[in-house]
Amino acid sequence: MAEGISLEELQLAARNHGMPLEALRWEITPIGLHYLLTHYDIPAPDPATWRLEVDGLVERPLSLSLEDLRARPAVEIAVTMECAGNGRVHVEPHVASQPWLLEAVGNARWRGTPVAGLLEEAGIADGGRDALFTGLDRGVEGGEEQAYQRSLPLDELLGGEAILAYEINGEPLPPQHGFPLRLLVPGWYGMTSVKWLERITVLDAPFDGYQMRHSYRLRQEEDEEGEPLSRMQVRALMVPPGLPEFLSRTRVVPAGTCTLEGRAWSGQAEVAGVEVSADGGKTWSEAELGDDSLGRWAWRGWRLEWEATPGEHELCCRARDAAGNVQPLESSWNLGGYANNAVQRVSVTVTE
Repeated sequence: MAEGISLEELQLAARNHGMPLEALRWEITPIGLHYLLTHYDIPAPDPATWRLEVDGLVERPLSLSLEDLRARPAVEIAVTMECAGNGRVHVEPHVASQPWLLEAVGNARWRGTPVAGLLEEAGIADGGRDALFTGLDRGVEGGEEQAYQRSLPLDELLGGEAILAYEINGEPLPPQHGFPLRLLVPGWYGMTSVKWLERITVLDAPFDGYQMRHSYRLRQEEDEEGEPLSRMQVRALMVPPGLPEFLSRTRVVPAGTCTLEGRAWSGQAEVAGVEVSADGGKTWSEAELGDDSLGRWAWRGWRLEWEATPGEHELCCRARDAAGNVQPLESSWNLGGYANNAVQRVSVTVTE
């Protein structure tokens, strides 16, 4: 793992937080345990005066209050959300940014109104191609003062299941999760789901702002255009078994039958299976995959009974999806430390 985390990275780590991996035991992540990444400051909009504006290349611009949005047709959907930088500290050489281990994930029930219905009501004018989502959060990044903004192709929005969410797990969005309204795009990395949403603008081309042009792209060099990040890579995570050693988090497990369990997901295709290794990835055993009752966009549980023998072990888990994607054993490097879905490794001491 990378050494020498900087003061700046510690400041980011203090503002943001991951989901403790023992929370994988919950199908639906409690709100306070769901991972959180906030780029700038948390806005404090007045819900009495806040409006969502829909403008740009539309035939009927809209200005909607929170009450207007709550009165629209609503859906509730369970969605696993993961930060694109999850696992960043495991790549070498070190990438300076939010120092995520493997906890930048959560699975919640989100309620809101479909984006497609709103765009259809506004009417896409000739030439409309992308929709730009603008949040109330503002800051300076890459030397540019900016609001957090991301765009998506209209085809993705009109044919997909993106929603404008105003509730999480049956509660109004808390401030840190984007109150009063956020975008939620199932299957995509979390940077796509703009929080504190204030405006949707239909454009005739993809947005060329900082968060699209420079951030969240797979690049090997600074001057490289790179490939934009979109859907989450296939991944499985394990609930660390046994007891933790306080500082190192190394696990201590008594010899005998030990239940290993966790969750798996993929934004590319449905999860098809999970394998587990007790020898650092040399040999693998197929785990039992849980049902998909939470729906396509939520993680699936898995479990395996491991006969733990005394000694030192390195547990690993890897998922595969229906499109044939399988987690790699080792991390791959890029400038942002993004989309690193290498297998999780858990050091375990089995005692007599």
